[in-house]
Amino acid sequence: MSSITAAKVPPAAPADDAIPMRKMLAFLAMVVGMFMAILDIQIVSASLAEIQAGLAASGDEISWVQTAYLIAEVIMIPLSGFLGRMMSTRVLFTIAAAGFTLSSALCATASNIDQMILYRAIQGFIGGGMIPSVFAAAFTIFPPSKRAIVSPMIGLVATLAPTIGPTVGGYLSHALSWHWLFLVNVPPGIIVTLAVWNLVDFDKPNWKLFDSFDWFGLLGLAAFLGALEYVLEEGPTNDWFEDEAVLVCAVVSVLGGLLFFWRAFTAKEPIVDLTAFANRNFTFGSLFSFVMGIGLYGLTYLYPVYLGQIRGYDSLMIGETMFVSGLAMFFTAPVAGRLTTKLDPRVMMSIGFMSFAAGTFMMSGLTHDWDFRELFIPQILRGFGLMMAMVPINNVALGTLPPQKMKGASGLYNLTRNLGGAVGLALINTVLTDRKALHFERLAEEVRWGRAVAEERMASIVASMTANGLDGDMTGVRQMANIVKREATVMSFADVFTALTVLFLALVFLSALIRKPNAGVRGGGGGH
Repeated sequence: MSSITAAKVPPAAPADDAIPMRKMLAFLAMVVGMFMAILDIQIVSASLAEIQAGLAASGDEISWVQTAYLIAEVIMIPLSGFLGRMMSTRVLFTIAAAGFTLSSALCATASNIDQMILYRAIQGFIGGGMIPSVFAAAFTIFPPSKRAIVSPMIGLVATLAPTIGPTVGGYLSHALSWHWLFLVNVPPGIIVTLAVWNLVDFDKPNWKLFDSFDWFGLLGLAAFLGALEYVLEEGPTNDWFEDEAVLVCAVVSVLGGLLFFWRAFTAKEPIVDLTAFANRNFTFGSLFSFVMGIGLYGLTYLYPVYLGQIRGYDSLMIGETMFVSGLAMFFTAPVAGRLTTKLDPRVMMSIGFMSFAAGTFMMSGLTHDWDFRELFIPQILRGFGLMMAMVPINNVALGTLPPQKMKGASGLYNLTRNLGGAVGLALINTVLTDRKALHFERLAEEVRWGRAVAEERMASIVASMTANGLDGDMTGVRQMANIVKREATVMSFADVFTALTVLFLALVFLSALIRKPNAGVRGGGGGH
């Protein structure tokens, strides 16, 4: 009998499943640390213009405030599994929390763009050590009877933090200054550092692992993921391999990948343990996490771009509009937790995928005048769908792995979500660019002399401009060109939402391939 079927009438938790208050407080401190690390991926996204002005940076340079963080973080996330086994969760997380806090303060003191990029890279690399540690702890120190509480908690943080990042960033930069995007991490960072050092005692270090540290594996990992992240970030805006730097990084990524995978299968102590992929549920869970990363980070990017470019919103208005998804996630989390004990995880995932697809399908009818009201329901569907899908995905991917595999598997699992976001953003930007050019050409063909609708619109614009004392003909042509450009942009957004709808509907069918966890498999345990 499957564990899901058996769980339809949940048994009372045994007495030894009780969680000591010290352990719960330690875990909560780690969750706060993870929240800060994930939040900082997107907290700058709605406030890049303010940072650019403050640092006198160019348009090309300012994007590296986000790119540097992502490249560094994506290298640390899989590495954290080995470091956690070598240093222990307590030491690794304390160093990560303290380093993240210090680098956050340094970001606030940056006086030029070079300093900011360096500090953000440090912040991302060190902060990346906190994220997998929380997932590993959740499925190792807590018994399966507590999964209905713990899994929604980490699922909420993993999805809510990047979603509300633009909201928090917009409020801080609007009400105070861009410096507070980073200073806001300092007080909780100090508290997390002290709490983790004094409360966490989940495991013991194994410093002997340092003697067999695979430096070549680390070099391959850094080259593979770091260069890949650069290619995905810069490729869409630089015509991919037509740009020399993108081409060089693509070659470096391939060579680094070959070195990394060779060492992963031949080293005595590989820097990343890939054997978790032998578990079918972990493999499918990681695949779903990859696609969820596309949806999570893709829409967190698309909404602000639409609201900024088409609607002309500032960072505060963007944050207020996007806060709806965060609220939907927050209120869905406890519901999702309760449903994990009652529903087949495949059913929960399907509900989540269909809800997400319904939201993006509604957005496929996007027009240039859509506002908070039109975006309200799609954002609720998005937030509800993310939580309904992520909680069972976490349980399926990590819930049946043995404790000794958990730290490495947690790093790989979180890596798939971040890589999904990177690949998704690259694809989205490419589609936006290509489809915008296509739609512009088609619309431009329709806006020509001889078409009554176009001539009437042009005459109206010219009359309005002339009445205001402007050169009606020239201004009218420019305004008409801007209208065509705007509509082509909106149509390209609609195309992306349509593609996302198809992608998430496909996941509904793929979820049927997941194998139900066996009743006797308990994954982690409640000990150290």
